[in-house]
Amino acid sequence: MRQDPDHQRSRAGHGPAAPAPRLASEPAPRGSFRLLVDPVFGPFFVGKLLSTAGIWVHNIVAAILAFELSGSAFVVGLVSVMQFGPQLVFAPLSGAMADRGDRRKQVILGRLIAASGSGGLALWIALVGVDGLPGAWPVVATALVVGIGFVVGGPAMNAMIPALVRPGELATAVALNSVPFTIARAGGPAVGAVVAASAGPATAFAIAALTNLLFVALLWPLSFRSRAEGDGKGDMRVRAGLAHVARDPGIVLLLIGVAAIGLGADPVITLTPSVAADFGAGSELVGILASSFGVGAGLAFVILSVLRRHLGLPRLGTLGLVLLALGTGAVGVSPTPALAVAAFVVGGAGLTMSLTSLSTQLQERVPDVLRGRVMALWSVAFLGSRPIAAATNGAVADALTPATAFLGVATLVLLAAWWTRPGRLAARPAPVAASS
Repeated sequence: MRQDPDHQRSRAGHGPAAPAPRLASEPAPRGSFRLLVDPVFGPFFVGKLLSTAGIWVHNIVAAILAFELSGSAFVVGLVSVMQFGPQLVFAPLSGAMADRGDRRKQVILGRLIAASGSGGLALWIALVGVDGLPGAWPVVATALVVGIGFVVGGPAMNAMIPALVRPGELATAVALNSVPFTIARAGGPAVGAVVAASAGPATAFAIAALTNLLFVALLWPLSFRSRAEGDGKGDMRVRAGLAHVARDPGIVLLLIGVAAIGLGADPVITLTPSVAADFGAGSELVGILASSFGVGAGLAFVILSVLRRHLGLPRLGTLGLVLLALGTGAVGVSPTPALAVAAFVVGGAGLTMSLTSLSTQLQERVPDVLRGRVMALWSVAFLGSRPIAAATNGAVADALTPATAFLGVATLVLLAAWWTRPGRLAARPAPVAASS
């Protein structure tokens, strides 16, 4: 177990209030750079960056291949339904497992399952070729395998973050934890589209599998406290986590905002093949459009600490949701690819701001003994909203136009920005006593 005693100290704060005064014997909180070179947080960060990039390679190549095999935006949406649908059913159970057992081992198991999905599809295509596939259903089926890997490891991965850092470093760690997602969104789709076009989809899916295996290799030797304080004592059932959320309406508001972010992020995958086709372009433009969203997310991270300091976390979240909505809506009415790229950059910046803000507030509000179960609800909100969004966006794009789907998503995200505004959060402070 990691020797730093700060890693074993409970972070079971009951709300986003100012942190407790630091004792003279406690080391000062570290900044982003020192966390990145930390022997525990650093490998976790690198491994998550690699595997998340691989997931985005899988996502975009699966979307391109499904569209090529079917010509339907609905089938592309069905890929996302299969990949993210398990979150709706199994995430609460996975979160309870994370609070009872070893979170590190649970993450490893999830990544091995995800690697088997990408690797299995790579092998299938390598053996029979794309033309030998019986339609798009193998792409859809393997997306389900990847989705099961997500739901097995996702809640445990999010719940691990406080165990990787010292008290006072949580906000920085949560912000850094979003960087792999951000960079992966910027580079993964472009890499996937280029590899698929130049070396074929089998190679692209093989790369996606390899990145998950590399994360396993980096995470395996790490040693740190990876389960909740209390070692499984108290009520460890799923309904205990749900009861805690029911007593804290502020958590409900934060989860509504997270679900809106998931809705706003879906068109980047589900609708970009249709947008590219409307512009008379192919997979290269799909990669550029999806990557521009990630570029915007990365640019926002550069100024995130300044924005957080001047606006505060609640206002930062609202600003991010508004930018995500405006960018998404603008893509739908963009007359040229260049304007669509610029709109996606704005939307990506909004994603980084809102996701960092809402996730940090949620982590600060939840006792560690309940963290796995509550962060499982984060997964349900952020990833579980994707199947509904993907199926709806695909159906609307096929029946009407992609622009209609983009504008519908933008409207819902704007409504969420109003519903989760800072004043409503401030009126719902965390309960004085947290249930364990």
